[in-house]
Amino acid sequence: MTGRPVTGRSTGGRSVTGRPVTTDHALPTIVADAVVTDALRQDLTDAGFTVDRVDALWGAEAAASLHRGSRVAALRALGARDTTPLGTLATLFVLGLPVARTDAEQAFPGAGLDAVAAAGLVRVEDDIVAPTVDLRPYAFVDDLGAGSWWIVSDLGELALGTALGEEHVLGIGGATTTLSGLQVPVPVRRVLDLGTGCGIQAMHARRFADEVVATDISRRALDIARFNAQLNGVDGIEFRYGSLFEPVAGERFDRIVSNPPFVITPRREGVPSYEYRDGGMVGDALVETVLRGLADHLEPGGTAQLLGNWEHHWGVDGLDRVRAWFADADATGQGVDAWVIERERQDPPGYAETWIRDGGTKPGTPEFDDLVDAWLDDFQHRKVTGVGFGYVVVRKPLPGGAVSLRRFERLPETLGSNPAGLGATVARVLDAAAWLGVHDDDALLEAHLRVAGDVTEERFYWPGNDDPTVMTLVQGGGFGRRVDADTALAAFVGACDGDLSVRAITGAIAQITGVDEQALTADLLPRARDLVLDGLLLPA
Repeated sequence: MTGRPVTGRSTGGRSVTGRPVTTDHALPTIVADAVVTDALRQDLTDAGFTVDRVDALWGAEAAASLHRGSRVAALRALGARDTTPLGTLATLFVLGLPVARTDAEQAFPGAGLDAVAAAGLVRVEDDIVAPTVDLRPYAFVDDLGAGSWWIVSDLGELALGTALGEEHVLGIGGATTTLSGLQVPVPVRRVLDLGTGCGIQAMHARRFADEVVATDISRRALDIARFNAQLNGVDGIEFRYGSLFEPVAGERFDRIVSNPPFVITPRREGVPSYEYRDGGMVGDALVETVLRGLADHLEPGGTAQLLGNWEHHWGVDGLDRVRAWFADADATGQGVDAWVIERERQDPPGYAETWIRDGGTKPGTPEFDDLVDAWLDDFQHRKVTGVGFGYVVVRKPLPGGAVSLRRFERLPETLGSNPAGLGATVARVLDAAAWLGVHDDDALLEAHLRVAGDVTEERFYWPGNDDPTVMTLVQGGGFGRRVDADTALAAFVGACDGDLSVRAITGAIAQITGVDEQALTADLLPRARDLVLDGLLLPA
């Protein structure tokens, strides 16, 4: 799956833990009235308020500038203010600027300006209409085809001109599209979206589920998520208020998705605690708590796809810490298949600066420097040397089944940075792990394998040499893995066309090369298992 919102500064986030909530009275309540959302949907459709049409208003350069946090180029491209309904909607909700009341009335002919204001989307002051939310088009493609929605979230720092409020509800960004792309595109009965935020993951999940339960500790987030579902005609989602798994105590799901508020924040007075990203716990305890709770809420065979980050401590690797969380579950009989990918690792200053800027505090200000100090003090006190970010995939074994997948790995940021199709890759890896789990070495030797259609081979030669010096197997899809191969492995993979068994292929290679067949088999079998797990080889 791949998703594309109109460009701009917006990132995905959720609120799932129970902390004291203070109300910002400047934020209007978002009211989901079916009559209004139905009429508004038609108004947005009639205006052509789509990703492509909005980007075309100001062009690629201005769109890129918007993504960097500047709307000057977009305003220059609009010139004397496009007052068509499309131009008005883009100015109001994407650029976050006020428009004339007469223009706004023309943009909402069906819903009516007063009803849109009553829903909490705009504020009318005499002859001027100002946005109170961000509302932008979003396009995506998944296994069911292309789709498009409109997503409401709170105004970002560009429109506000200030740092974000602690109850801010975020819209669509890189984390959003990554997690939506990781969702397994296999139909199931029930899905839990833990910490739904603006509701985008719940809406994606509903495309492959009979029903979805979406939870959040922020009532404002639930109001916005409910509005988004209704605006886009997505039914079958139940919204529940509460912390972590409390709203679904005693319930099980076929799939759990979550982009939890995992950002590590110092527990110190004066440090903002943003609901959308901060779970209110020390360090990475929020991610640990979520991962430890999955087994109790997954049906046998159920899966979970999550984003998260974890701390590296002095002398303790971050992935080893995550591995220990799952090992503890094994001891209680709650073991699950686990695949953890660390896509990126940041040092303490880089991590602190990233998230302080994310909240809208500008570098070079005293406030920014004070917050960096607070973060670095916290990391030093708790002996944190870095923070890893990545993906977590979990599956609960079927009754009587054993854990068949425990994989903790690092992939460069470039691998998996495009979320398109990763859900299908996740499903394939889980299926491959289950297949390998019931095929010991003897069974694998009798199996027939074939090379996946997206696998190619690269060979490099010294000038004048007939024999390659480097051979690499290259995966065209999924995580784009590159596997170094020697002569034996390259020959083995080249012979895997589904006709011959693994035993027959290894025997033939041993005979041709004059090596000991038993030694060759011992060398090739574990590498063949890795290739099956990675999807370069498939059971025929």
